[in-house]
Amino acid sequence: MGNYFSIIIGIIYLIGVFIIPKWRKKKLNQNWKFFELLWFSLCFIIYVIFLEVQLHTYYFLIPSSFLLFFLFCYFKEKRRLVNGLVFNLFLVVGMTYLGSLLFRTSDPLLFILAMTTVFFLLLLLLIGLYALLAFLYWNAIVVLRKEGHSFANLLTLLLAIGLTAFLIFNYYSARILPQWASLLFGILPFIMFYFSIVFYNFLTISIIYQFNQPKYTQDYIIVLGSGLIDGKTVPPLLGKRIEKAIQFYKAQSDATLSPPKILMSGGKGDDEHIAESIAMKQYALEKGIPEDAILVETNSKNTLENMRFSKEIMEQDFGGTDFRAIFTTNNFHLFRAGLFAKMANLKADGIGARTAFYFLPNAFLREFIAIVMMHKRRHLIMCGLIAVMMILFSLAEFFLVTHR
Repeated sequence: MGNYFSIIIGIIYLIGVFIIPKWRKKKLNQNWKFFELLWFSLCFIIYVIFLEVQLHTYYFLIPSSFLLFFLFCYFKEKRRLVNGLVFNLFLVVGMTYLGSLLFRTSDPLLFILAMTTVFFLLLLLLIGLYALLAFLYWNAIVVLRKEGHSFANLLTLLLAIGLTAFLIFNYYSARILPQWASLLFGILPFIMFYFSIVFYNFLTISIIYQFNQPKYTQDYIIVLGSGLIDGKTVPPLLGKRIEKAIQFYKAQSDATLSPPKILMSGGKGDDEHIAESIAMKQYALEKGIPEDAILVETNSKNTLENMRFSKEIMEQDFGGTDFRAIFTTNNFHLFRAGLFAKMANLKADGIGARTAFYFLPNAFLREFIAIVMMHKRRHLIMCGLIAVMMILFSLAEFFLVTHR
């Protein structure tokens, strides 16, 4: 019966793979890859539950409870960093469960999945760090060549140099320094490990947040501003934010005949001739958006002010606070912008405009540093605890050596 069920599930899955793209082509939002992922997950969960039920056990309830807890936390408030941690805990518990199920069933599909996972983990352990270094150096060269030599564009290069220096130091220190000194200098790798986990959680929730699918019932779309070229011209990155808003504007208009208003948010920088929002409005007008569908906010200097001042304008224009709003920005900036919306007490999630791949590593590093600085007290405490722990271990080792 198990073999027949596997075949049936496989056939149903393949039928869905062919139907979903055709189904989504008829929709205004054609994000068929997202629904393909959901379909695969659903079929796999059903298959795993079937294997478990055949054994007359119900251990699948353990990872299921973690998944339900994540979904509860996420849909209650999407704009929380802890959601990334909760999802990764679900992944760890889920992989552990699948490993135990493999030993109990010897299922061929689970075996293939396990071997694939083990292969990539071994590959990661053997060459992962060196592959990362090669990628960071390559990316730094591309970014510097295409985007210029500003400090903001040096982050991948600085990270690559720092990791290289750490590897060299770690190699020689283990051979030269006594054990107690090696423990003392172990503060650095432990702090690096801590921030690696924090970054992984941040990256996880940032990716999940990209799948936000707002309904076509919005009253406003906030477009977050950025710097202008020569103080007056909309740059490509900002242009993509505006075009994302226009895309949603047209989609909602076609779906409901009730288009939202587009609120351009951005003040005038010290080196700019006009407010960013004025240039953004002109860009949208040239794309065919009617002037009465565009609002402007001209006083903000940063993303938090974008959200606060936009909220005030929407409340005044709507005549209340029960409006529906979303915001558009570049995909790498999406989650942090959501955090600022939360800080401004603005109930709005975002949709992200695509960014060239070469730009993403540097941009995500910049976003991560900014988020770390938003919670610097928490991270300083954790780094302090790590330092104290390693100092105590080092002192203990020193006294053990000197009193032998």
